Amino acid sequence: MYNLVVFASGNGSTLQAIIDNINSGNLKAKIQLVVSNNPNAYALSRAQNDNIPTYIIRNNKSADIDIELLEVLSNYDIDLIVLAGYLKLIGSGLINKYTIINTHPALLPKYGGKGMYGMNVHRAVIEAHENESGVTLHYVNEKYDSGDIISQTVVPVYPDDTPEDLSSRVQRAEKVQLINSLKEFILNL
Repeated sequence: MYNLVVFASGNGSTLQAIIDNINSGNLKAKIQLVVSNNPNAYALSRAQNDNIPTYIIRNNKSADIDIELLEVLSNYDIDLIVLAGYLKLIGSGLINKYTIINTHPALLPKYGGKGMYGMNVHRAVIEAHENESGVTLHYVNEKYDSGDIISQTVVPVYPDDTPEDLSSRVQRAEKVQLINSLKEFILNL
């Protein structure tokens, strides 16, 4: 079994896509733990609804979070950590110990970096009059959205798009891309 840990800060719709694909037998994996920096994240409820253990980060400083998570994660067998809407920078301790991937709602290197998440990205893409946006799956390093790219999916931007319209299309593409990439990781294990 391929063992995942998922980090999420918000709604957890990408987490739910992973859960649904595991439960349907489409993805041969197990989520060992869901981690969040936000005690009110709906992702935690999604995990609990599927009897997946959860952990809420207690510290606020990056160095302390890194130490805290290294200790917590040492109790689990982990093949891959998936950042699914997780908004904190990952520390070097975790990066050096685990393979970590992140989904980003744009075609990196454009529209990445600190503060570029969610609707902020989609607004920026529309305001720049881009014809296309998309999803990037990348390895995580010590800088926001700058790790090696694993895959990208292009999503068109239409002239009358709102940020919400674009977000909806990007999120659909993100889930398909992530599940397909996770299947590749499992095959290559």
